[in-house]
Amino acid sequence: MANNHVLIAGGGIGGLAMGLTLHQIGVPFTIFESVRELAPLGVGINIQPNAVRELYDLGIGADLLDQVGIASEEWALVGLNGNDIYSEPRGLLAGYNWPQYSVHRGELHMLMYRTLVERAGKDCVQLGSKVTGYEAHPEGGVTISVAHASGTTSTHEGTILVGADGIHSSIRARMHPDQPPIHWGGAVMWRGTAKAKPIRTNCSFVGLGTHRHRIVFYPISAADPETGLATINWIAEKTMDESADYKMSGWFRPVDIGDFIHHFSGWKYDWLDVPALLASADVAYENPMIDRDPVKTWQDGPVILLGDAAHAMYPTGSNGASQAIVDARQLGAAFIEHGVTEQALSAYDKKWCGPISELILRNRGAGPFGLLNMVDDRCGGVFDDIENIIPAEERNQFMEKYKSAAGFAVKQLNAAAATIAPDARVN
Repeated sequence: MANNHVLIAGGGIGGLAMGLTLHQIGVPFTIFESVRELAPLGVGINIQPNAVRELYDLGIGADLLDQVGIASEEWALVGLNGNDIYSEPRGLLAGYNWPQYSVHRGELHMLMYRTLVERAGKDCVQLGSKVTGYEAHPEGGVTISVAHASGTTSTHEGTILVGADGIHSSIRARMHPDQPPIHWGGAVMWRGTAKAKPIRTNCSFVGLGTHRHRIVFYPISAADPETGLATINWIAEKTMDESADYKMSGWFRPVDIGDFIHHFSGWKYDWLDVPALLASADVAYENPMIDRDPVKTWQDGPVILLGDAAHAMYPTGSNGASQAIVDARQLGAAFIEHGVTEQALSAYDKKWCGPISELILRNRGAGPFGLLNMVDDRCGGVFDDIENIIPAEERNQFMEKYKSAAGFAVKQLNAAAATIAPDARVN
């Protein structure tokens, strides 16, 4: 068994954040990633201030993040008739010590990968290598089985295994063989990007519609000084009735705009033409809004789950990638306190498994978009003055509860000490 060597299954955002953290605190590691070559895949995501703080502490600051996205300025919900339900400033404008970022997921992923291999060497990430299983040893340590793209297999020994291999995690399946299948609540998302002028602010995150039928859009680039156009990320969403007998035929598969644009045909306002925005996309992708039921523990001896492997959740709170980054930093902090030991994994699991499991269920209940549910219940989604439907105090309390549960309430975050001190190392 390699002394204090950490094996990481999965080279996504969570796995790379774990690698960057381990390099920072002086712990040897190897990441095993199934794809042969990393590419900037995906569309837009939001990185909340609690995760941006961690990226800053890893040396990935505004100078680099500005290359893959734009600092968010506003979060807003709008009713079907175009009237505001709720809006608030975000990031620095909301009083955080760190910004919130709207970024291209793939570009952020590649930025983290480049940063890691520059610091730790290219061999720290083994591409074309999928961890297919593990065996925990009674005397300590773990052996993993790896299938390589070349058709060969190998085994590797380490002190700890971190399962960061996503919602289809083979590590989680080995740890919880009787887990229920992936949960789908009936919502389908179509995602894409288009060139358009930002509305409201330079970077406003806007949710328009109802809890069962909406579009979310926000810039993931600064506007071009000459044209005024930015890259706008959009997610068009509709919850299918059981009577529709809708069957998912692919996983994040490319689709024609014509396959779904009719769901939004009447959504035209003097400040936004939704069909025109959708039609201007180069490509769209269809995927279900899914998660996994929480599990009682993320730990099996020297094995721990992280990111979507631990807590895949609906993207309604825009905190999936953010939580994966925070996971890695919290696990790193546990290593500093307890060493690269099972005790560190137990401390991390005890502290975070319960609260994050509650967040999974909160997001399943619409997360911050729950305000749309309330509006729909009280007036069918159409109103003139939101104050007559949900008073400001009630709206504010709802949002504060969510931000607190998700770990980015402004006062608590600003007052919190760094997760990992700059000079902290594992002895």
